[in-house]
Amino acid sequence: MSFTINKIDHVQLAMPKGQEDEARRFYGEILVLEEVEKPETLRKRGGVWFARGAVHLHLGVEEPFVPAKKAHPAFEVHQIEEFKSYLSSRAVEYTVDDNLPGANRIYVSDPFGNRLEFLEWV
Repeated sequence: MSFTINKIDHVQLAMPKGQEDEARRFYGEILVLEEVEKPETLRKRGGVWFARGAVHLHLGVEEPFVPAKKAHPAFEVHQIEEFKSYLSSRAVEYTVDDNLPGANRIYVSDPFGNRLEFLEWV
């Protein structure tokens, strides 16, 4: 074979129609991801894209909407204890999971019920 898969370009999560402002509040204001302008040809579909460094997250409208309760992206965080305190200060609930040896990790639900994992390898 002459091809290789190099990296994940982006992760896409589903969101309900018309909830772009709520996505911007959570992903942009709370998680401090920067909104990325969608290409003109894709804007009519709704949704919103975010990025920070090599992390690219797309939220696309899906009807009927069903949140991802098991499948999830996992984000590596530096200083996760500080991140936990930050989330608490923003009234964002999280669940601690100590089932992965060597990882300090938590789960958060976005405003639409999608599961997000945040972890720091220790």
